Formats: sequence, C-alpha cells, structure tokens
Amino acid sequence: MTVILKYTPEAIKSAAQTIKNGGIVAFPTETVYGVGASAFDPDAIIRIYEIKKRPRFDPLIVHISSLADLEELTLGIDKQCATLIEKFWPGPLTLVLNKSSNVPDIVTAGLNTIAVRMPDHKIALELVTESGVPIAAPSANMFGSLSPTAAEHVIKQLGEKVDIIIDGGKTKIGVESTILDMTGEPTILRPGGVSVEDIEKIIGKVKILTYKKRPSSPGQLPKHYAPRIPLKIIENGDSISVNTHNAGLIAFKKPPKKVNFKKVEVLSPTGDLKEAACNLFSILHRLESSGVEMIYVEKVPEVGLGVAIMDRLRKAGGLKNG
Repeated sequence: MTVILKYTPEAIKSAAQTIKNGGIVAFPTETVYGVGASAFDPDAIIRIYEIKKRPRFDPLIVHISSLADLEELTLGIDKQCATLIEKFWPGPLTLVLNKSSNVPDIVTAGLNTIAVRMPDHKIALELVTESGVPIAAPSANMFGSLSPTAAEHVIKQLGEKVDIIIDGGKTKIGVESTILDMTGEPTILRPGGVSVEDIEKIIGKVKILTYKKRPSSPGQLPKHYAPRIPLKIIENGDSISVNTHNAGLIAFKKPPKKVNFKKVEVLSPTGDLKEAACNLFSILHRLESSGVEMIYVEKVPEVGLGVAIMDRLRKAGGLKNG
C-alpha cells in the first residue's frame, strides 16, 4: 500500500529508510516529480522500469546532493563541466558524463555514460542526503504519458505501485531538466529548464540533437509526454477542422474570440514563458480528464523556455523535432 506523506523532517527520514531498504519513493523536484531508488540497487531500479513500463533501453537520470556523489558516479569532470556546475547547480541542468564502474548498467541502459544532476529543491536534496546514496529517478508517471507536476498526478498514474509519495505541492518549473552531453562536443540531448542561450553564454556554441532511435538520455523518443487523447499544434494559418464543442484549446496568452471550445486553458495571460512552462503539464492533465476528444495548442515563441515547451508539445503530438 502506498503511503502519502506531507513534507516534514520525519517524512524525509521515513522515505530515506525506504530507499535504504530497496524501496521506491516518489518525490518533488523543481522540474517535475520523480520516482526514485538507490542508484546502486539494481533490483530496485528494475522495479522502477516495471512500474513505469519503461523500456530498458531508456537510461535514467541520477540525482545527487553533493559533488562527492559526482566523484563516485563518474570518471571526473573537465573545466567546462566545473564551470557549468558552478553556474547551474543546484538546478534543472543534467550533465551526461563518463560513468564509473560503481554504477550498475541497468541505470544507464548499458551505456558507458551517466546522466547526473543536482536538483534545486529542498525535499529532493534532503532525501538524497538522508538516504546516503545518489537516487536514480525518472519522472513519476507511466512511460510516455504526461509528466507529473503535483502529487495528485503521481497518484493518478502510479497509484499503489510505489512505496511512498512525498507531497511537496506543485513544482516550480514544470518541465524537465535540460540534458547536456559533455562526453564530446557539448550537445543538448533534451531542451528543458535551462535555456540553450544561457548555456551558450557560459561555454559557447553547443549542438542540438533531435531524434535518436536508441536514446542516450531520457526524453529523446518522438512520442513522449503525451495525453491519452490526440493533440494537435495549431500552425500559422491552420483552420480547425472539427466540431470544437468536443475539443479543448490551450492558448498561449488569450483564446481567439470567434472559436468556441468545450474547454479553454491559457498558459500565461501575460505571455511569460516561465509561467507557461510551470502551467503546461497541469493544464494537459486537466484537459485529459475533462471529457474533450481533441486538444488544440497554440505555438509559443521558441526562445528561452519556449524551446522546451514546444519540444514537449511536439512529442505529446508524436512529432519529431527538427
């Protein structure tokens, strides 16, 4: 039976003991909720894959709370990585680095690299520290489904499958971390909570990878982050060709006046991309449960966090980026 705990020091102790005992804990980060286990416990990691129905070829992100954890997981970092860590950690930037032999292959899907980040969230950091081990944690949802930005989203998707859910309220950023491969030429594998522009201010120009059949990080498959009903991005000049009384609309700033939808949601009335990112998955969860048969989405500007928002929307609609 899943235990749902509001955040308290006692809740962290209980959850950490569960991790130490080989259990599974769902917890908030600043991006989305994760479902985690000890990164050094292959049996617990296998259980995460089974709970999520996640393919074994899709590697996990490992969450740490100190740079000492990084030394245990990797073969070391160079000056560029150290600069990125100083600027963006704790925060929504995941670095792909060469892994050490301490890391079970199940965590990295057999790759010689490992994805690591230090979350900028009190609960996540306390849980990792109290557990005494790095925590491997993908998003706390069924594989390919909408990401969870609140405890109720975790309950809806994973139900009684995890041991403990720590309820820390709504997440702050609302889209997953940016994943940056630093094992060769710096390459963005997934846009997210740190913008490409901000990264390039620190280390110069980076490559941006689009679709790969065998992912080297989470979030690279063309169909991902998807609601259970069809989603279509409204391109410039598109006409809406269904009866909109059975459809939902996600508008960026304000809905069009002449079209009637069953449900209308607005990402950010002021056009703030941070607010839009924070609201994205909550809105998709609401529309998924609202009885609409189709979701239409207006594009947002593809700058800053807008790149991550459009990445999630294209994957929700089963479209390849690039």
